[in-house]
Amino acid sequence: MTVNRQWIYARKPNGQIGTGNFDLRETPIPEPAQGEVLVRAAMLQFDAASRAWMQGQTYRSQLNPGDVMAGRGLGEVLESKAEGFAPGDLIMGDIGWQTHAALPARHIQKLNKNILPELHLSIFGITGLTAYFGLLDVGRPRPGETVLVSAAAGAVGVLVGQIAKLMGCRAVGTASDPDKCKWLVEEIGYDAAVDYRHGNLHADLKAACPRGVDVYFDNTGGEVLSAALSRMNLWGRVACCGAVANYDTATPAPGPAGVPGFLVTKRIRMEGFVVMDFLNRRREAEIQLAQWVEDGKLKPVVDIVDGFEKMPETLVGMFAGKNRGKLMVRL
Repeated sequence: MTVNRQWIYARKPNGQIGTGNFDLRETPIPEPAQGEVLVRAAMLQFDAASRAWMQGQTYRSQLNPGDVMAGRGLGEVLESKAEGFAPGDLIMGDIGWQTHAALPARHIQKLNKNILPELHLSIFGITGLTAYFGLLDVGRPRPGETVLVSAAAGAVGVLVGQIAKLMGCRAVGTASDPDKCKWLVEEIGYDAAVDYRHGNLHADLKAACPRGVDVYFDNTGGEVLSAALSRMNLWGRVACCGAVANYDTATPAPGPAGVPGFLVTKRIRMEGFVVMDFLNRRREAEIQLAQWVEDGKLKPVVDIVDGFEKMPETLVGMFAGKNRGKLMVRL
């Protein structure tokens, strides 16, 4: 192959994102400079935060129309002009939505080829690290406590609930439909799950968390955050991971009701985090996550779509709540 296929972020969304916000183009395969490697993409992942990247600078630079759509993925090294990398190596890095990329060696990670590729992007990647550090370091659950997780069927949430159970906690999740709620309880091991779209959210949370909520792992913001704060116990902790409820809309909801009132009266600690802050302890997390997987105590959940041409529609489907677990496209 002599052509690099790229999905370009072409037009800013006017409200919810759609396939029309992207264009497919072909360019020559890039030549790696000194200190770079040429990579052929094998698997590309999806992140809810990618919608926020279009709105402004977050923990990474803002995406602008005309840019290659951003995203992490796995790839095979085709050519190396960097010490420590050779053709055939499997790497992970910010490849973007393209079939080939020239990447600085200092920004990529060489991977163990004996591990299933999809696990590198899920439980052993940023997703697993986010669940691990976000819950254990920010949420600080204690045995016997109730841990509530929003977007519990998503990439991070599906792991957070399982880790909460390993810590001796009661795990309750929220999801977007009754089938996901049933799946979370019967297949993933949550103690209860609440359908936040089709029921009475406040009443259903009260029934699912009769002893209140001690730790809330927030992936969504919005109405679920407001409802969770009303159920928090004294000295509760909120780990703010994401705000997907406000990403894919032209009219983000205002801040949650009860702030700062609930925080003061219930002495709640509410803390945001970015997983990059914990990367100096990455090996610690990888060892523990691997041990849990090997012992059958932690179940990786991946949702794989085949075909580079399906990148835009797969992203749109993610915001519509169609996936379960970590979503990725295999090229």
